[in-house]
Amino acid sequence: MKPQVFGWLAAGLLSANGALAQTYVIGVERQSFQPHYWVNDQGQYQGFARDLLDLFAREAGLDIQYQPLPVNQLTRHLLNGSVDFKYPDHPNWAPDLKVGKAITYSAPVVEYVDGVLVAPKRQGSGVDQLGRLAVVDGWTPWAYQARIEAGQTRLVHSADLGEMIKQAMKQQADGAYYNVVVATYYLDNIRARPGALVFDPKLPHTRGTFNLSSLRYPELVARFDRFLAEHRQEVDALKARYQVEANLDSEYLGMEQWKVDFLKRQKEKANP
Repeated sequence: MKPQVFGWLAAGLLSANGALAQTYVIGVERQSFQPHYWVNDQGQYQGFARDLLDLFAREAGLDIQYQPLPVNQLTRHLLNGSVDFKYPDHPNWAPDLKVGKAITYSAPVVEYVDGVLVAPKRQGSGVDQLGRLAVVDGWTPWAYQARIEAGQTRLVHSADLGEMIKQAMKQQADGAYYNVVVATYYLDNIRARPGALVFDPKLPHTRGTFNLSSLRYPELVARFDRFLAEHRQEVDALKARYQVEANLDSEYLGMEQWKVDFLKRQKEKANP
């Protein structure tokens, strides 16, 4: 499979001395994970991650290509050298595959929360009421492992986010475990059922970060870190545009935006 080249990032750009410039391949996940990233019907990588990495490439004068790959194969491609970088990545992901590998990780690009979405009437019911937990194949709800091993919570598997959401909405599961921002975006904008499931912050959840990684080019990862620091304003503007960290550190996490706006107005009226 050949890497895909999009827009101005044409392969084979000439360097100043007339030689072919090196092209760097970023391995990315071939899945719909909006608003962070997705691959459209034409096979093009899109979203916050694409815009951020494009901005970095322009600022650094690099020629980059994106190679969308199945999520469960991406780390192996990084390790065998068929891609130069991986996004997203994290030191805690796939540790068994990475043993003895000198992978360099960037500073955090974006923060996230993985947690459980439930029907509104179940919010606040407590973890003991979570007997069936829907998960997408390949996801591990680490915060629930002890309950799963003890037989207190049973996993209900699904092939993708849409199927998992359907299971929870049809009460085939007591809750659905996923990235909260992504699941909420799906409900609000794709399924068009805002508020049908809501994040329960009182249930166990996990915080983490998405990072850029490379086995071959630690110096470019360091350059990417400088880019994140020196272009903080543009990076923050992209985060705000795509809402990838929407209400991540507030009581409104996982809530549809119209309700957030309404509650904020009510607070302003109560505290003029």
